[in-house]
Amino acid sequence: MKNNIKANFWKNKKVFVTGHTGFKGSWLCIILHMLGAKVTGYSLTPKTKPNLYNLASVKSLLQKSIIADINNYQNLFNEIKKSNAEIVFHLAAQPLVRYSYLNPKETFDTNIAGSLNILESVRKIKKIKTAVLITSDKVYDNKLNKVFKENDTLGGLDPYSSSKVCIEFLFSSYINSFFINNSRQKLATVRAGNVIGGGDYSQDRLIPDIFKSSKKFKHVLIRNPKSTRPWQHVLEPLTGYLILAEKLFNNKLKGINQNWNFGPNIESCKPVKYIATKLAKSLNLKLIIKSEKNSSFKKETILLRLNNSKSKRLLKWHPKWSLDESLDKIIEWNKQIKKNNPLDVTKKQIKEFLNL
Repeated sequence: MKNNIKANFWKNKKVFVTGHTGFKGSWLCIILHMLGAKVTGYSLTPKTKPNLYNLASVKSLLQKSIIADINNYQNLFNEIKKSNAEIVFHLAAQPLVRYSYLNPKETFDTNIAGSLNILESVRKIKKIKTAVLITSDKVYDNKLNKVFKENDTLGGLDPYSSSKVCIEFLFSSYINSFFINNSRQKLATVRAGNVIGGGDYSQDRLIPDIFKSSKKFKHVLIRNPKSTRPWQHVLEPLTGYLILAEKLFNNKLKGINQNWNFGPNIESCKPVKYIATKLAKSLNLKLIIKSEKNSSFKKETILLRLNNSKSKRLLKWHPKWSLDESLDKIIEWNKQIKKNNPLDVTKKQIKEFLNL
């Protein structure tokens, strides 16, 4: 599938990325650097050791790397203004459901207040023409067995999902109050599937846990082997964000609600057990799959899928790698970094995906 990213659009564009030290943010910064953009990053220090940000020396690719808290509005505002950014990608967040049960206040503070600070900064800094806020596939009121469209009812019970729903309502308020008649500044929220890829070392995530287990020769505890998720390689939604940002910047999406799903095709929505079994076979692991008993956390939704027809139709964005291909790329990435520079390995996969 041909990609619709215009490299000449991004050349020398000044871009501000929050959450640039995270897994997804690091991949985005590497892509933007390869496209010739001038990137400023704003984030806390990486939460895991190892992490892609340090392994791939992402800091060396940036105009400036700012280690700071998204909740500090004045500092955030000042840094965005100094960067002269025209485009903002807001990825900084507390991204884990189970962690949100342990630290609900931190989750709400980071996700809601951080997004509010971005929206207020964009409102006041007129040089910014485009802002893309990343929320979650878990913003939908998942009471029915359906494939969710962007205009479906929102709702979330756990602290993480609820915090992301709050961002969507906050976004709607700002759009209708301050940006609806603003032809110079265009904003959007994006809802991706369960993002996977090389360099993800996050705590309490399926694939990182399996790779950790392969080093320790222990079994991996799978909470809900039947849980089905919209799995997709990290390059899939990031490509969508870039295409969307370019079209918003050039005012190509007039009169369209700016909430977008970037999910895989339905055939890539597989249960946890499918992924665990495939990776266990590849890594020569004896993987024990069993449900977690006596959990103090409420069960997560069993089935979650996204309708991606809007992004396909209006942005000409299409998923490229199947789930099996994505898993093969993760296995390849982890093998290759043992003997090659992780940045080179990451760039190679980006070039392959984007046909650069």
